Amino acid sequence: VEEQDSPQKEKHAIKAAKQTPRGQSGSSDGNSKWLAPAKAKKIPSKGNNVMLSSDGEVEEGSWEMEEDEDGSSEEMVDDYGASSSSEEEEVGAFYEEPVLLILLSSLLRNGSSEVPVFLCKSSVLFFVLRGGLSEDDSEEEEEEEEVAEEAVKGASRQKMGQKEEESLDLQLNLDIDEQFKLPTNEQIEREDILFILRIKGNMEVLQDFVVKREEGRTRKEYLALLRRDMAAYYSYSDFLLTKLMDIFPLPELINFLEANEVPRPVTIRTNTLKTRRRDLAQALINRGVNLDPLGKWSKTGLVIYDSSVPIGATPEYLAGHYMLQGASSLLPVMALAPQENERILDMCCAPGGKTTYIAQLMKNTGVILANDSNAERLRSVVGNLHRLGVTNAVVSNCDGRQFPKVLGGFDRVLLDAPCSGTGIISKDPAVKTNKDEKDILRCAHLQKELILSAIDSVNAASETGGYIVYCTCSIMVEENEWVVDYALKKRNVRLVATGLDFGKEGFTRFKDRRFHPSLKSTRRFYPHTHNMDGFFIAKFKKFSNAIPQAQKDEESAVEAAAPSAIPDTVMEPQPKKKKLEGSKVDKNQKLPQPALKKRHSLQAQRRPLKAGRPSPKTMRPQVPTKKKHRVKPNRQ
Repeated sequence: VEEQDSPQKEKHAIKAAKQTPRGQSGSSDGNSKWLAPAKAKKIPSKGNNVMLSSDGEVEEGSWEMEEDEDGSSEEMVDDYGASSSSEEEEVGAFYEEPVLLILLSSLLRNGSSEVPVFLCKSSVLFFVLRGGLSEDDSEEEEEEEEVAEEAVKGASRQKMGQKEEESLDLQLNLDIDEQFKLPTNEQIEREDILFILRIKGNMEVLQDFVVKREEGRTRKEYLALLRRDMAAYYSYSDFLLTKLMDIFPLPELINFLEANEVPRPVTIRTNTLKTRRRDLAQALINRGVNLDPLGKWSKTGLVIYDSSVPIGATPEYLAGHYMLQGASSLLPVMALAPQENERILDMCCAPGGKTTYIAQLMKNTGVILANDSNAERLRSVVGNLHRLGVTNAVVSNCDGRQFPKVLGGFDRVLLDAPCSGTGIISKDPAVKTNKDEKDILRCAHLQKELILSAIDSVNAASETGGYIVYCTCSIMVEENEWVVDYALKKRNVRLVATGLDFGKEGFTRFKDRRFHPSLKSTRRFYPHTHNMDGFFIAKFKKFSNAIPQAQKDEESAVEAAAPSAIPDTVMEPQPKKKKLEGSKVDKNQKLPQPALKKRHSLQAQRRPLKAGRPSPKTMRPQVPTKKKHRVKPNRQ
């Protein structure tokens, strides 16, 4: 049948198995000898081998035919390592499973009555079909075919399952051995875009919350999501972002956060003690520096766009012709407006940019006391004073809170107080995460102490001065308006105009706090509106050197409470003097004995020596008689 019906398929099968059969198995009627069932014994093997007998039973294992009648026990090993006798080699050939299936299907279609034995690599399929199948036996034939197909499918499924398990194990090993890889720039950009889209969509809903909000959702939930997204995208702490959301409206807050991600432009201040701004600009342009005037509000500032030489190492810089200084640092000195031949105190002067600007405006006249509590930072102050040619400055290292006791009577005082630095996040990004409520309150407490000391150091009777300028590089209300309002309550000062034409007004009300209405004259500067570091400036005018009476009473009470061991015994008689004598007698009877003894001892000390009665009626006429006797000898 294979020679006549399917010679091409047989050739293809022989090539796939890489075997050359010696005989044409099942091609003639001479194969009736080996059609008789031979004795076979089961040999265990590692692989799962399937055997189909003539009865349709499926068995696992490999079959090895017994020796021939001649007793020849010579075995030959094929390409697959299987052993077989010479008779077995004549009986069949080894084929791959796909080829074997093709051959079987072709034989079954042609309806051949004789089927040879086909051996494959993983299993042995042994078909014995009874000769001369009739139509009645068709059902049995179909059953046998189904059993054979199921057996082949079962073997293929087992192999596929083993392959899948091996692939899974291999994948797990790869996952374990595989190291973490950083995301690409494209992946990071995609994540950033998702954050931005969600932030914008959330803000649109919050701006028109009644119309666009989702049903069942509150405004608090939207704000919480927005705060979390902005904290993750801009890398801020939850505390600082909550503070900023209280200060700025939502659209302005986004602009502020974006502005902090970009550095401020480099600015320099011309030292008019040695050169003019026009000459300095021309010299720097010749060296390859691209610059422009800072603005109409400044006569000495220049903004640097780019430079082919380092700005901090040019010959002009080393000669002291200019100072590297931020634009916002020029504003406090302009608000102070120092005059010639004045005595001025710079309470926190390091690194010396404002001190040298004051000396420049005073044209090296008068006296400037440059003070700082950090001795290490004073080195840069001394260096800048020498480089810029300042000759009217004295450097001191004192605590600003003790300064009125050290030296006072100044015409003007500049206090650039230490702060949390929330206005210079572009210079110091660590402020985003390392500040909390305790840091803000600690700075505010120190600033309150310093501003009272600065006010006490000024002479209100100065002909040209009596001004104090308070400034910080922070935008927190606790460090700015709160401190200024505290100073207005504790000292005889008032707020005056800063003299600056631009800048936003300070807060007169913030959340549940209400400040003095004159705080409108203070100025706030932001990076997203003025393209400079965040800054706050307030200018005071002192109209009296006297400390308010309420403040004196509080200070005396604090000082008296500190050394006194029993303050109750001293404070008891004071409110009782205003009451009637009858009430005094009644209360004296109710007082315990030790308290009465102390009270009588105090009255005895106040009583004159010649007085016989302790009653107040006898004491009143005696006091004026003494004064009369003292006055008479003076007149005589």
